[in-house]
Amino acid sequence: MTAACKGVPAVDQIPRAAYRGIRSSSGQLRGTCQSSELPELSPRPDWIKLGRSVGASESNSLSDEENKKIFGKCNNPNGHGHNYRVIVTVRGEIDPVTGMVMNLTDLKKYMEEAIMIPLDHKNLDRDVPYFKTVVSSVENLTVFIWDSLKEKLPPGLLYEVCVYETECNTATYRGE
Repeated sequence: MTAACKGVPAVDQIPRAAYRGIRSSSGQLRGTCQSSELPELSPRPDWIKLGRSVGASESNSLSDEENKKIFGKCNNPNGHGHNYRVIVTVRGEIDPVTGMVMNLTDLKKYMEEAIMIPLDHKNLDRDVPYFKTVVSSVENLTVFIWDSLKEKLPPGLLYEVCVYETECNTATYRGE
């Protein structure tokens, strides 16, 4: 396909936001388009999902014979830990002014408050009140993170929390 505007590569290769001009590596504008020259693109989506991930290190303690049977190698009298990876996905309409569903700086702040401060480098069973009465499984950790984020995020934005306990073990929760 040929370029629709002078000095600009084929439009099917460029995101809509880039139509104001393509800058070279030196920062010089290589071409511009008039709005009348813009090709018709598919309509904007009503909703879009936006995700951010963080890593947190936590440990937990398990004890007694029943825990040994249920949890196998994870039952250690000195506790054991994981380097969890948490992916939080929000969903909403793209703001026409900002072009965002949510500012990632704000999402980072909410995740810091809901995940990192209460959980990072903590013994879940000893240091987090919620896990004094709830088994500290990856499933319950995922629900805990969901509940904590739901209190902090603007209503209706939280879509999904996915916690990677290991590369192979995950739990995903959508509040259902």
